[in-house]
Amino acid sequence: MQQTREFLRSLGLPGADPSDLPSSGKRFPDGAQYRVEIPSVEGPEAVAAVLAEADRRGVAVHRVSQGSGGMLLTGGELAAMAAAGSSAGVEVSLFARPLAGWDTGAAALAPGSAGLAAQARGTEQLVHVLEDIRRSAEAGIRSVLVTDVGVLSVAGRMRAAGELPPELIFKVSVQMGCANPASIRLVEQLGAGTYNVPTDLSLAQLAAVRAAVDLPIDLYVEAPDDLGGFIRHFEIAEIVRVAAPVYLKFGLRNAPNIYPSGTHLTATAVALGRERVRRAEIGLELLRRYYPDAVGSGPRPAGLAVPAVPAVPAVPAVPAVPAVPAVAVAAVPAVAAVEGALR
Repeated sequence: MQQTREFLRSLGLPGADPSDLPSSGKRFPDGAQYRVEIPSVEGPEAVAAVLAEADRRGVAVHRVSQGSGGMLLTGGELAAMAAAGSSAGVEVSLFARPLAGWDTGAAALAPGSAGLAAQARGTEQLVHVLEDIRRSAEAGIRSVLVTDVGVLSVAGRMRAAGELPPELIFKVSVQMGCANPASIRLVEQLGAGTYNVPTDLSLAQLAAVRAAVDLPIDLYVEAPDDLGGFIRHFEIAEIVRVAAPVYLKFGLRNAPNIYPSGTHLTATAVALGRERVRRAEIGLELLRRYYPDAVGSGPRPAGLAVPAVPAVPAVPAVPAVPAVPAVAVAAVPAVAAVEGALR
């Protein structure tokens, strides 16, 4: 195997997963090692609840993400989520949909084709996903979740051509499924801004990925049941040391999957969001206990894709109406006098 390992090294990739778990010297633009993400924040009410709970608990939340897609939000809801993120200085990342899993095709439902569910199916769906990204961006959103490599590639070209805002971030979802340094580096080259690695990567595997790429790693330190259900709170200190810069993503085990969400599930989304913030408080307490020197980002850090709320166009001033000159009006005879003259 040595010849293959040497070839990987010649490409700038690790030849093995490092057993010594080296500390990462890479950082966010503000010099921090970690940031906090609360996922599955479905709708304006859930955003408000998460931000309020974070403030109450003293948890610095840097990003909230959503899974139902911009396509299932009204224009007013998109604007409200963008405004909330902009006011709080928090990134709001919306899933780019539709995808095959919610389409009319049956292959995504087959046991052997589960990976197809997160892909754009056919040219029409590719267009629809890109339009969903465009619509979200027009509402002020500056971060979108992408699962399909073709969507990522074309959206990156659209951004370069000025069809999408230059500051728009492509946050690659865990559902893309790339799990090794070579594939994740390829996604980075296609324009990914951050990459959500599979939930079960070991510390050594995370170290190998970090050696190959510079973009921030997103990692569920508590994963939903349908993504493994792992609770890795006691590993957070080592994850930060080895994988920085890293988004610590607090999902929730033993919780319902609420995708696609809507107003019929608002109360559930709000309750789940608040509990995720509580889980973040627990995880950050353990991080401070076992790695007190770890550096987290403060409020509104550099490089965060905070929504840009579109400016309301100024209403042009209405020109003053010129005064109408007074006109002399002859006195009108009393009604009784007129009636008398007619007799």
